[in-house]
Amino acid sequence: MTLRQLEVFLAVAREKSFSRAAKRIHSSQPTLSEHIGELERELGKKLFFRRGREVTVTEAGRVFEQYAAGAISSVEGARQALADLDGLAHGSLLIGASTTPGLYVMPSIVAAFRARHPGVELKLQIANSQVIEGRVKERELDLGIVGGHAVAPGEECLSAGILDELVLIVPPRHAWAKRRDVVPESLVDQPLLVREDGSATRSVTERALQRAGVRFRVAMELDHTEAIKQGVMAGLGVAFVSIYAVRGEVATGRLRALRLRGIRVQRHFHVIHHEARRVTASARAFMELLEEAARRPERVEALKRKPNRALH
Repeated sequence: MTLRQLEVFLAVAREKSFSRAAKRIHSSQPTLSEHIGELERELGKKLFFRRGREVTVTEAGRVFEQYAAGAISSVEGARQALADLDGLAHGSLLIGASTTPGLYVMPSIVAAFRARHPGVELKLQIANSQVIEGRVKERELDLGIVGGHAVAPGEECLSAGILDELVLIVPPRHAWAKRRDVVPESLVDQPLLVREDGSATRSVTERALQRAGVRFRVAMELDHTEAIKQGVMAGLGVAFVSIYAVRGEVATGRLRALRLRGIRVQRHFHVIHHEARRVTASARAFMELLEEAARRPERVEALKRKPNRALH
């Protein structure tokens, strides 16, 4: 039994497809089939049911999966422990971030990390919160950064750092464009653009509105913040997005940002990891930069200059 066989088994189990698993670990489908066949012969058990292109894990496979994941995690931990002997001169760090922090907050922090620790190879994966949480659960990431997160079994929240606010955006010719806020009751009259299921931006917004008793009407679902912004600019509706996501558009007048009167939709970007995965020296160094950013949050000056463009 080899580590590569364990990696192949876990990839197939998680993707439920040999072809997708092959893409995920940069191998060929015949090679994966060969590895699984060797593993099944050694164990004397079938690990997968195969029906055409569909692959499901057998009972033996489910039992084996937890031990395979633990073995891979232990080896990765051992490698990182040895790398830590060199301090931060060498090493690697795999960060996963949900869409909003990944696109609008992490780039500057990643740049600062690389400037401080050029010997550490850092990779950043961006997906919606549900996907990032799943990768943390599968121990694929050193750290996950998500917004408005509720800790799931097996996860640990290491930090609730940078504060974010979700603001209501409208196009510059909208009837609300010159207002700082609007009464919550008026929202139901506007078509609302929302992110897809699994997005923390959507879940935090809906939770806050429902808690406040605010009625709203979903007009369209879009799977990216940039698509939401373009839809608002095109006049398809209004939307709630992170204040970090619209700094440029508000500063140049392409969008207006306002609030519902008496309601602040806020969240923190949480840092999560799998409780069984070791927090490495490079991960701790990255969290230090996040904490620095949380202590000295960047002020969004464009949102504070003019009433018709800003929030006060």
